[in-house]
Amino acid sequence: MSTTLANAVDAEIIIKKSRFIGYVIPVSNRAQALALVADFKQQHPEARHVCWALLAGGESGMSDDGEPSGTAARPMMQVLQHKHLDGVLAVVIRYFGGIKLGAGGLTRAYTDAIARPLLAAEYIETVPMDVLQVALPFAEENKVRHYLQQHSIDIGRSDFTNTEVILSLTLPRHLRETTLNQLHQLCRGQLRLLESDT
Repeated sequence: MSTTLANAVDAEIIIKKSRFIGYVIPVSNRAQALALVADFKQQHPEARHVCWALLAGGESGMSDDGEPSGTAARPMMQVLQHKHLDGVLAVVIRYFGGIKLGAGGLTRAYTDAIARPLLAAEYIETVPMDVLQVALPFAEENKVRHYLQQHSIDIGRSDFTNTEVILSLTLPRHLRETTLNQLHQLCRGQLRLLESDT
């Protein structure tokens, strides 16, 4: 299980006249995250830096946006990882106040700019889901449907060929093996797994 946010949170801090506005936003993919970063840049044309860190499974990424390497996005990412978050975008908009903070000062500022809004965040546990397609003989369909309904496993599409029924199932990833084993037993070994999307 991983955790995401129920809704977006933000907070602002001022350090040595520099203004840091931190946002943490739930997102579903990298494309959505990059569109949000582009929107922030348009909304804050006077900002010196718009740094971001995205934790979204295989689509994670980050950008220091001109700050010294490792002083902005990496500390932001570490805050997200420490909270075991996934499917979230962290953005910090910095208006430079004229006083340099140095590498250590920047790292602390960007860490704080993301940690601060997360104090007010509402967290949601997310359960990784799998989508499976299984084929089984007509004669076994009622038994299989009964088992799936008893275990609250969602049956999407049902397709019928000349000889079998093809069911699309959506289920929590941690139940995948147990469910497949049970269905194999119910179908006396005549169940076929067609494809799966994780």
